[in-house]
Amino acid sequence: MEQKFHIHLVSDATGETLNAIANAALAQFEGVDVQVHSYALVRSEHQLNRSIDHIAISPGLVFFTLVNPRLREMLLTRCGSLNIACVDVMERPVMELSKFLGIAETHRPGGQHEVDQRYLARIEALNFTIQHDDGQSLDTIHEAEVILVGASRTSKTPTCVYLAIRGIRAANIPLVPGMTLPAPLTQAKGPMIVGLWVSPDRLVQVRRNRLTTMGEERDTNYIDLDTVRAEIANTRKLFERHDWPQIDVSRRSIEETAAAVMNLLTERQEKRA
Repeated sequence: MEQKFHIHLVSDATGETLNAIANAALAQFEGVDVQVHSYALVRSEHQLNRSIDHIAISPGLVFFTLVNPRLREMLLTRCGSLNIACVDVMERPVMELSKFLGIAETHRPGGQHEVDQRYLARIEALNFTIQHDDGQSLDTIHEAEVILVGASRTSKTPTCVYLAIRGIRAANIPLVPGMTLPAPLTQAKGPMIVGLWVSPDRLVQVRRNRLTTMGEERDTNYIDLDTVRAEIANTRKLFERHDWPQIDVSRRSIEETAAAVMNLLTERQEKRA
């Protein structure tokens, strides 16, 4: 019988940071049966004791982010007595940042989730992205920081949403065969325009799955491989003609595509500095 491993995530905030770290680390290991237990908003001794009681039932590795020194020491001590490995994932980064900045940490739980200007900027960016999805609100598209263009089903919308969550005003415009580019796109001087494309085989598969979920079974040019090959070839020529950077998203996750876009934005900003 395959052994099941338990990982416990203890956080005094929402637990998003811990989940992201744990998922990134677990992605490096294949073929293991891991159950992740999450304990969020742990900010009192009572809450921490309850979490530790659950950990003791299914012992395993503990990752935690607790900024309160008393709770941190309490967790380390109790896990030590239970012979359970316990890792403070924020200790080293915070310590190095404190040394680098020359100031002490605030010990404020969930500080990254407080409503500040950066948070408000993310909300504004998300509203902008929703309003400028799929070629909408072209009259204000010049206010975007980045515009994604590409054929249908090239992950433009989810990538824009991910960028917006990071505070970047993103818009997207679909490229439809036989249709000319909208003037507001070609006239936009401020935004960085990025072309997304997918290998024809992959795109046909994605589109076919989409049609199936919609109950559409007929074969059309939308999923004809030769037609799609020509469509992608034309979109790539279009990107080259306008000197737009392009990203092959065939085997990229949304996060990886967004990261590539953010790298392009950073390079552009550095060139302009």
